[in-house]
Amino acid sequence: MTKPSLPDLLHAAVSAVGGTERPGQVAMAEAVAEAIDDNSHLLVQAGTGTGKSLGYLVPALAQGERVVVATATLALQRQLVERDLPRTVDALHPQLRRRPQFAMLKGRSNYLCLHRLHEGVPQDEEDGLFDPFEAAAPTSKLGQDLLRLRDWSDETETGDRDDLTPGVSDKAWAQVSVSSRECLGASKCAYGPECFAEAARERAKLADVVVTNHALLAIDAIEGAPVLPQHEVLIVDEAHELVSRVTGVATGELTPGQVNRAVRRAAKLVDEKTADQLQTAAEGFERVMELALPGRLEEIPEDLAYALMALRDAARAVITALGNTRDRAVQDEDAVRKQAMASVESVHGVAERITHGSEYDVVWYERHDRFGASLRVAPLTVSGLLREKLFTERSVVLASATLKLGGDFNGVGASLGLAPEGTKGDDVPVWKGIDVGSPFDYPKQGILYVAKHLSRPARDGERGDMLDELTELMQAAGGRTLGLFSSMRAAQQAAEELRTRVPELPILLQGEDTLGELIKNFAADPKTCLFGTLSLWQGVDVPGPSCQLVVMDKIPFPRPDDPLMSARQKAVEESGGNGFMAVAATHAALLMAQGAGRLVRATGDRGVVAVLDPRLATARYGSYLKASLPDFWYTTDRNQVRKSLAAIDAASKTADDAASKTADV
Repeated sequence: MTKPSLPDLLHAAVSAVGGTERPGQVAMAEAVAEAIDDNSHLLVQAGTGTGKSLGYLVPALAQGERVVVATATLALQRQLVERDLPRTVDALHPQLRRRPQFAMLKGRSNYLCLHRLHEGVPQDEEDGLFDPFEAAAPTSKLGQDLLRLRDWSDETETGDRDDLTPGVSDKAWAQVSVSSRECLGASKCAYGPECFAEAARERAKLADVVVTNHALLAIDAIEGAPVLPQHEVLIVDEAHELVSRVTGVATGELTPGQVNRAVRRAAKLVDEKTADQLQTAAEGFERVMELALPGRLEEIPEDLAYALMALRDAARAVITALGNTRDRAVQDEDAVRKQAMASVESVHGVAERITHGSEYDVVWYERHDRFGASLRVAPLTVSGLLREKLFTERSVVLASATLKLGGDFNGVGASLGLAPEGTKGDDVPVWKGIDVGSPFDYPKQGILYVAKHLSRPARDGERGDMLDELTELMQAAGGRTLGLFSSMRAAQQAAEELRTRVPELPILLQGEDTLGELIKNFAADPKTCLFGTLSLWQGVDVPGPSCQLVVMDKIPFPRPDDPLMSARQKAVEESGGNGFMAVAATHAALLMAQGAGRLVRATGDRGVVAVLDPRLATARYGSYLKASLPDFWYTTDRNQVRKSLAAIDAASKTADDAASKTADV
């Protein structure tokens, strides 16, 4: 039997999902197939509307080896497992003569733990278990959530938190889930045969395609113990997020509350002397943290070093004691012991890491109004880790709408541990970058407006002229505005001010409701505006007339006092590079590209991306940032942009009126 051609397979898949084949999608599928065949690596930029999911799924399914697809967001994971994969598998079956199996796999804490549900949570203060169902008042929100979880446990097939609708609070979920460190293990647990997390792992072992998230991919790479099944092809979608997700997994944290919790959990299981040693070390650490001032610690202060060594040594003694003693008087001892061990090992691991002191780690204090001080440690870079763990023994495809920054892929490639494209060498991963474009006509569909006349933004300074400009733009657009701000404080100030200035335009503010509800309400009413910060730069998909003006208050450079970013910038400079361009400008370019991508989500969309920061037009790095954005028509003419917004608003109103008349008929 002749092997089916890739164009035929792609055509069948696209027809099955009711889509339209696009040149960019075809080019992407061919490039993915070539990378898999050559066992090489591919960075592919596929603009919104390209249909990139099918662009990688079809060639991946056609080659017949096991594939892992890792995504950053829950929305895309669900889309792949519930929509794209079932339809694609059905469509390809007649030509492939096989039906590839697929499964979703997440970290253990995403699944309901039947042991926790039925036996309760090991209590911190006293012997025995704490039954949250009895302790929580049935009328309270927590009590209602827990009762709903108990009912849901009888009907769910997956135990996956994301299959529970509506969801429950983190506090409620914590009562019925465990981390991988707290898990008893299927062989030791009375509920092992029914375990949802184990069942998900078994399904993944049998699947041809495993859909997971960046965090689990990072855990699989960092911790050495394989979580994901052996696979020959790795596809990383939303790949612009990968470095920050891997950094997050590789970041350690110590707080007085966390240490005291470990003390309470261990005290009931070890002898008094060992428990007292950990208690004394915890008190010493807490005293140091009371005086902690936010910022990077280029050298560990003597008092902190002493406190951490005491904590490390005491935690090690407790870990040894926990391994050597048994106490049958403790109810459900295995669960209590496992939870205590997980807490103490976490404390020991971070204390040991900071005490050991690696030149590749950055250590800093943070202080939170509500939670107090914390001590954090993160890798200066994850590029070496990714090069070693990601790009060996398999073909890797990294896909996103934003990977080409400043005109090429080398900036993102470097953050992933890749040498510049085309570099040859024995231990150098071979890769290429391809930009397959977008089906949208950006110069005709959108305008990039830079408010060149505004004053340069100063850090945390008042920006009256920016608010004046924003008011006029919103009025010209008739609402329809997504406001992307560089800080929550700036978003709150703007919302407060503009609610007074333009009361006829409803303004929604991030934090005042769930993100899902805010986006739904924003999409429902064209006059409504939505203001917010980081998650809005990347998480809003509102095609149509409700989003015709995307405003960025200023270029989103990292804060100068961000310990990790400033340390990375300094490291680049010390090795002879341009730290500002490699770190700060790359960070800003990625966010701006994502933010600008909120405007045009469909072929009929029209609108303006307005950057209220003159530096995009005047600074030397402005051309690099502009080269990272969609190819919109560019202007600094404020009158022109107001006329264009008013015309787009009028056309949308006319279309809405015509649609409502047709509906009435």
